[in-house]
Amino acid sequence: MKKQLLAVAVLALAAGTASAQANDTLAKIKSSGTVNLGVRDSSGLAFTIGGGKYVGFHTEMAERIVDDLKKVTGNPNLKINYQLITSQNRVPLVQNGTIDFECGSTTNNLTRQKDVAFAVTTYVEEVRMAVKANSGIKSIKDLAGKTVATTTGTTSVQTLRKNERANGIDFKEVMGKDHADSFLLLESGRADAFVMDGSILAANIAKSKSPKDYAIVGEVLSVEPIACMLRKDDPKMKEALDNSIKRQIKDGSLAKLYDKWFTQPIPPNNVSLNMPLSESNKAAWANPNDKPMEDYAKK
Repeated sequence: MKKQLLAVAVLALAAGTASAQANDTLAKIKSSGTVNLGVRDSSGLAFTIGGGKYVGFHTEMAERIVDDLKKVTGNPNLKINYQLITSQNRVPLVQNGTIDFECGSTTNNLTRQKDVAFAVTTYVEEVRMAVKANSGIKSIKDLAGKTVATTTGTTSVQTLRKNERANGIDFKEVMGKDHADSFLLLESGRADAFVMDGSILAANIAKSKSPKDYAIVGEVLSVEPIACMLRKDDPKMKEALDNSIKRQIKDGSLAKLYDKWFTQPIPPNNVSLNMPLSESNKAAWANPNDKPMEDYAKK
C-alpha cells in the first residue's frame, strides 16, 4: 500500500512539474533559443507584404517585445519563428504551446479569458463597416435586404445583430475564411458590406486596387481592447510582455510606431490609413491595463 501511495505521489509530483514547465514560456524560450510568434496576414495591425515578410504596428511591436525578452532570458541570440495564424486557430495554438504569444488583432473579452491570458491593451478598436463608396449605404438601417460579410471566427456580425439599430433589419450573412477573403466578397460584389474592426477595414482598403472606391461608414458597433495573447497561468511571461509594452509606451517608441503605421504611407501600395491616435487609445496607454471588452461596454 505504501509503495502504491509513493508511486501516486511521484506521478503527481511529475505531473505538477510538467505542468509548471509547460506554463513557463520564458524557460522554454531560453532553452530553445526561439520565440514562436503568432502573426496575421491580413489584419490592420499585422499583415504580410509577401515573400514571408510580416509587418504592421503589432508585428513590429512584438519584435521589440522579443528584443526585451533577450534581456529577460539572458539569451541575446533569440530568433523569431513567424507562425501564421487565423481567427479560428489562434486560441488553440496558444493553448497547446505551438505559439508562445501572438500580437495580431485579438479582442480581449471574458469568453477568451477562460482559455487564454492577455497582456495590457495596446490598441482600442472600433467595429464599423466598409462599403463601396457608391453603394448608398451610410448606416445600419441601409443594410435591409443586403448581404453582409465578416470573417469566420470573429464576433462582428453578432455584434451588429445585437445593436439596437439593427432591430427588425433583415440581411444575409456570408463568411470569409480570413480578412482578405472577406474583403474580396465586398470587392467582387458578393457582399454589400464588410463588418469588422476599423483598422482591418482601413488596411484592406489601402491594399486594394482602387482605395478611393471604398468608404468606412455607419455607427460604431462596439469598442474593443486589442491585446497580445498568451497562455493562462504563466505569470512570468505575462509580466515580461506587460513590462516591455509599458516600456514602449513610457519612452514614446510605441507612439512613434503607431504614427509610422497609421498616419504615414505604408506598404505595399504606400497609401496612408489616415487614422490618428484616438482618445480611447490615449486613455489605454495613460493607464495600462488588461480589462476585457465587457468593461468598456459598461461606460
